[in-house]
Amino acid sequence: MDVIDRFLNEDIKRIGDITSDSLFTDETGEAVIVANEDCVIAGLEEAKHIFGRVDAVVIQGINDGAHVKKGEVVLSIQGFVRSILKAERLSLNFIGRMSGIATQTNKLVNICKKVNPHVKVAATRKTTPGFRKFEKKAILLGGGEPHRYGLFDMVMVKDNHIKCVGSIEKAIQRVKKKITNKLVEVEVETIQDALKAASMDVDIIMLDNVSPAEGAKIAKKIRAINKDILIEASGGVTLDNIVDYASFADRISLGCLTHSVKNIDFSLEIKKLR
Repeated sequence: MDVIDRFLNEDIKRIGDITSDSLFTDETGEAVIVANEDCVIAGLEEAKHIFGRVDAVVIQGINDGAHVKKGEVVLSIQGFVRSILKAERLSLNFIGRMSGIATQTNKLVNICKKVNPHVKVAATRKTTPGFRKFEKKAILLGGGEPHRYGLFDMVMVKDNHIKCVGSIEKAIQRVKKKITNKLVEVEVETIQDALKAASMDVDIIMLDNVSPAEGAKIAKKIRAINKDILIEASGGVTLDNIVDYASFADRISLGCLTHSVKNIDFSLEIKKLR
């Protein structure tokens, strides 16, 4: 059972859609999914798989990542009415959440690119349990960067690591002794720790909860030590101040892109019974 089967099982268990099953038998029909807001669309590929699992067929659709207008049809489906209705809510949940993430990401990317065409807008691990790969995919569709997918694919030395080890220097030394084939990122909150990390040749330095003005000063000092270090800004970044961070950062990561983004509204409409 893969993740889509598990999500479907959450709705129907072994019993099925008792409402639709009591109302319909072999009736077939056509349905459309309509955007009720302007957005960057995401989740259509997943919706196609969901409808396919219940033996409904997607006959027309646009591509994920496209900009769509309010009222635009994004997907057309044919099949048994019972099948279409069985997959309706799960498909809309995927499309609504992923499009919300893609749309907000794209908005921030466009804002930042006006100031710094090279800056990346990135996600974090503040994701919905069980839904991370889809939320990260939506970030990509919106023009952003997924960042690390878990604790396994990149080293990130954070404040609690440093506190438990005793110093940023000891933490970096231990990591570099054991890990040789992964990027090493270090989270810092002070200029002293930033410069120490820069002198130890880490790959990425995250300036955490640092004001834009202070971040710009620290970034300049880091680059004077090692111009190849990627500088990431995170913590306290908002729609109102992200351009200030974009002026000096190589990457800006925001948890709000996945933990508190607003879903885009879509609806499924049965257009024809046959």
